[in-house]
Amino acid sequence: MVRLTRGLLLLPLLALGFALPAARAAAPETVPPECRAQVANALLALDPCLVAPGRGVAKGAPGTIEHAILAYAPPRLWPVAEGTLPPARAGACPSEMASIGGRFCVDRWEGSLVVRGDDGATSRWPAHEIPGGDRAFVARSVPGVLPQAYISGAVADAACKRAGKRLCHPVEWRAACGGSQGYSFPYGPKRIHAQCKDSGAAPMMQLHADTMKRGWGMAELNDPMNDQLPGTVAPTGSYPRCVSDQGVFDMVGNLHEWTADPNGTFQGGFWLDTREHGDGCAYRTIAHGFGYHDYSTGFRCCRDPG
Repeated sequence: MVRLTRGLLLLPLLALGFALPAARAAAPETVPPECRAQVANALLALDPCLVAPGRGVAKGAPGTIEHAILAYAPPRLWPVAEGTLPPARAGACPSEMASIGGRFCVDRWEGSLVVRGDDGATSRWPAHEIPGGDRAFVARSVPGVLPQAYISGAVADAACKRAGKRLCHPVEWRAACGGSQGYSFPYGPKRIHAQCKDSGAAPMMQLHADTMKRGWGMAELNDPMNDQLPGTVAPTGSYPRCVSDQGVFDMVGNLHEWTADPNGTFQGGFWLDTREHGDGCAYRTIAHGFGYHDYSTGFRCCRDPG
């Protein structure tokens, strides 16, 4: 692993174009007690979905999201504000969102952005450009477009709120990823290669190999060309089998997705890594602040029903 300065992405070997073994995860018994406690807290927050009456698989069985979560623990503590799963309530979700057990709504597709002008008119923002400045970015969820990369948690949070939504809590994101049965992957209990966008080109090696020795900084990691190479980020919904039984697409792979943890947590992996920090729906990166962004960071929104 190439380790950059604190707050920058700890790039996995896959991002450099090297092969990985089946998983690179810290065994829970090898990490400090506080890290094991963090995993236990994450499972406790998810528990209402794990014991839902409609779930047809045994709690903790292989292939379940909780089994995948238990297989990995962070080697050092980085606090995560898991959030809580709201109770089921009356109310509908907008057409571009799916209902997760009546508890909350989640965008069906990874987020993209439009910019709202002073006159209220909107224009599409290029997905490969950093959404910065004082512009009024508004989140949207539509199929067949490139999802927004290069986005920080803070900008994603503001964009969701302008759309009448919010970033998903970490526990909500996992509950949505695993579908009604709480599997390790949106499509089922076992990894199926290329079912989701879980492989492709390594832009850092293609475009920035000459600066790798000194360490990649924000300029290289946010080069707009990184996501314009063939084999990088795919349009939303391009992998029709990468979908949960509740109709949510691309929650594993393609782009990392920010959650509402103000400490900085994004989940699900991206096209070059969906297993190093947990497998599939259990994947979680917690080594960055909420203002971090690079070519791999994206988002999607949640909201309450009604």
